Formats: sequence, structure tokens, C-alpha cells
Amino acid sequence: MSLNFSRRKFLALTSGALAVPAISLAANAEEDDDVPALLDHILLGCNDLDRGIELVEEATGVHPGRGTRNVLLSLGERRYLEVIAPDPAQSQIVHYPQLRSLTDPRLIGWAVHPPDIAAVAKLLQENKVEFKGPDDGSRKRPDGRVLNWKTINLADDRHGLLPFFIEWSSDSVHPSKDAPAKCTLDYFEVMSTDPEELSSAFKRIGLDLPVQRSDKVRLHALISGPKGDIKLST
Repeated sequence: MSLNFSRRKFLALTSGALAVPAISLAANAEEDDDVPALLDHILLGCNDLDRGIELVEEATGVHPGRGTRNVLLSLGERRYLEVIAPDPAQSQIVHYPQLRSLTDPRLIGWAVHPPDIAAVAKLLQENKVEFKGPDDGSRKRPDGRVLNWKTINLADDRHGLLPFFIEWSSDSVHPSKDAPAKCTLDYFEVMSTDPEELSSAFKRIGLDLPVQRSDKVRLHALISGPKGDIKLST
């Protein structure tokens, strides 16, 4: 299947709808043609964190950095992989309750970083798309520094096919900056049995990107490391 997931075609936040220009946060807009320009991170869910770490390390040769309930792996400029698993210290999982039932690690969602999350909220309201936020979030890193962000989560994200939105505080270091590096995200694509309908859903939330036709609905990604590649999907 030929890939058609170009930065030039992923306008992300349409200037007509949000009154902000489409931007590319890469150093070179011609690079990473198969990755959305504003993709922030992808989430690999698993029922056991060590199992997720082992999967990534064996395939790529890079050991992700451990956080409190997750591990992170830089995938280049302003993007990263988050391996997430249930926290043994908590009985209830507020986000991603399916984690405990996963038999194998798989993609469970993704995030984009818009230039103005308040504008995203306005657009969603105008298009009558139900959402929650913008909500404040924070996390203390092992080194004591605190990361701060705001997020918007859609009421219906099509089981992770549609992203959530995240805006990092200007005084927070983006996780891709100091997470273990040497890996790249070679491509990321959204696939559907009805690509026209899903493309329309993306446009309602301010995103314009191609959806690949497939025999089933899924996210698909390829990460390359010094040791080899790892293909991830939902």
C-alpha cells in the first residue's frame, strides 16, 4: 500500500476554521512526509509496563526512560512514544480502562499539539462536537521538575482513532527533548473501511489528513531504531 500521509497535506489546524495558520514544527518541512506535522505522541498500551518496555527495546535496541506509570521514547523533534500500563497502586483506571484487558501491547491513541488550544475548544463548540477541557495537567519528573500542560479530550474519539489535543506550558520541557533518543517515527497512518466518513470526522475537529482504506479500522505506525524496526497498530 502506498503511503499518502504528507506534512504538506496534513494541515492540522485549518486557517479558515480556527483563524490560525497551519504550521510545521519540524526543522525541515520536507522531512517526515509520512507523519502528521503536529503529531505530539502516540500511546502504546499494555497490561504490564515491563512487557511493553521489553517489546520496544528488543525491536529497536533502545530502552525507554521510566516515569511513574509510563515510559517514554523520543521519536524526533517534538514527538515521542509513550508506553502506558495500569498503575498497581490504583484500583481504578480513569483513562484507558482497557489497559488491564490487553493481551498484547498495541496502539490505543495519539495526540496533536495545536498552536492554540483555546481556538480548538472554540472550533469544537461551533461544530457541536462534545469534548472535555481544556483541562490542566501536571506530572513531577524523577528529577523533580514539573511538566505542565492543557488537554482537550473528545467525548467520542472513535476508540482512539481521533486524537486528543495537548498544549504544553511554555516553561515545560517537551518530553521528546530528554527522553531516550536514537529512534524515529517513519510513518503514522489512520486506516478505515470508510475513509471518506472518517476524513469528514477529522475535518469537524479541525484536522485535514488522508485516511487510508483498509479492511478494518486501525492506527498503524512504524518506529525505526539502531537495532531494527517495530510495527505498531491498534
